[in-house]
Amino acid sequence: MSLTSRILIAMGLGLVVGAMFNLVESQGWLAGVYDSWLDRFLVNGLFDLGGQVFVALLKLLVVPLVFVSLVCGTASLGDNSRMGPMAGKTLLLYMATTAIAITLALLAGVLVQPGAGFNLTTDVAFEAAQAPSLKEVLLGMVPTNPIQAMAEGNMLQIIVFSLLVGIAMSKTGEAGKRVASFFNDLNDVILRMVVILMNFAPYGVFCLIARLAADLGLEAFSNLLLYFFTVLFVLFLHGLGTYALALKALTGLNPVMFYRKMKSVALFAFSMSSSNATIPVTLKAVRDELGADNRVASFTIPMGATINMDGTAIMQGVATAFIAQAYNMDIGLGGYMMVILTATLASIGTAGVPGVGLIMLSMVLQQVGLPVEGIALIIGVDRLLDMTRTAVNVCGDAMVTLAVAKSEGMLDEERFNEDPTGLATVKKPA
Repeated sequence: MSLTSRILIAMGLGLVVGAMFNLVESQGWLAGVYDSWLDRFLVNGLFDLGGQVFVALLKLLVVPLVFVSLVCGTASLGDNSRMGPMAGKTLLLYMATTAIAITLALLAGVLVQPGAGFNLTTDVAFEAAQAPSLKEVLLGMVPTNPIQAMAEGNMLQIIVFSLLVGIAMSKTGEAGKRVASFFNDLNDVILRMVVILMNFAPYGVFCLIARLAADLGLEAFSNLLLYFFTVLFVLFLHGLGTYALALKALTGLNPVMFYRKMKSVALFAFSMSSSNATIPVTLKAVRDELGADNRVASFTIPMGATINMDGTAIMQGVATAFIAQAYNMDIGLGGYMMVILTATLASIGTAGVPGVGLIMLSMVLQQVGLPVEGIALIIGVDRLLDMTRTAVNVCGDAMVTLAVAKSEGMLDEERFNEDPTGLATVKKPA
């Protein structure tokens, strides 16, 4: 049975088991027994432990994988480094897809009107975290202590340090070649660890989904169904429409093959709700299945996990329209244009900040004069939407990686077109 099938089965079983526990608790069928045993030892015990251990193991691999892989990729570029043009293309594509994502979200929010009829006043409370200034963001990208950056998982600082090490290795002659050989061997070892860990993925996914389903009842989002499904619709539209068109236009590759090979990664990202935790799986799929050269993938995937927030931008667009409608406030066409600009720039400016989605949304709302307190209305369903947002984000990371690799002549199209079952090879479209 394929990994995708096992993860799907694990997700389904986790959802059923968790929903059963939630029903038992809400109906009080096992009052006393549930709280003292089922909830303590299974839901918040075994399920929580299994899920957290699996996520912790994934996070264990993130920093060494990103550091070693990016050093190898940068060093292999040699003296004629293409890192500058690659970085420019990557940043431009990530910002372009984010702008498209929030534009689609705003259009859907205005057409569907998910907040109409709420007629709210500012009587709910939400404490918005302080967003960093541009100066703080730029200073925060430069590592003063690379060991501390790795310990804290500061991806931007790790990327900068990795680039510096790789460039220095490529310009150090024989000594650099000896160090590069060590890093290449270390990279093979880390990738083998990823393969080993993936064998335990279905069990970790089951525990995570079961715990989530047991904790969240339908009442958490019953009053926000229109908002919920509007965000979900735009996420699917962007993930399956925008990326497919962009992939075809920029590379000429078959989008169907792309999604076939990305389905395991997307499911994995959905269950993890973390682009950073999914980096090892995304990086392996992009290189081994989709044919992107490590010199490109080792840069674009970690960068995308840090700054590519298309899914979050979609949430912000629909949420902005929803809150404006709920409070009967019209921000006009100029206000919506400001939302697009602010959210696109904020996706980079707040990279690596804890609670980044809500910080970005608070920035957007303040920019157009909407009450930040409205964020409290959507928190109840945000956890469920976050899972889909992550799946969309990792597909965007992979699409941009293929586009950059194609433009740099570093894409193995024969590997991309290989049938994932290994039974046939798909012919390149004319």
